[in-house]
Amino acid sequence: MITSEEIKASLTKALPVSLIETQDLTGGGDHWQLIVVSPAFEGKGLVDQHRMVNDALKAEIGDQRIHALALKTFSPAQWEKLGS
Repeated sequence: MITSEEIKASLTKALPVSLIETQDLTGGGDHWQLIVVSPAFEGKGLVDQHRMVNDALKAEIGDQRIHALALKTFSPAQWEKLGS
């Protein structure tokens, strides 16, 4: 089990992050939906963006504190276009 705060700390340690939104999908702390906005995603495809997030959470995924991730990743420009 992992907390939202721990996920945010790991991501901000690894990536320059403009926004992180977390949602515990099952209440058990191991299935998460994340929205991550980072300037590091500029010019990167969706697969590369998701790899960057997975790499940032490698330890948490490896030790099974995170069992499943549903990712939505955006560059700041993409996020702005969404009007979010």
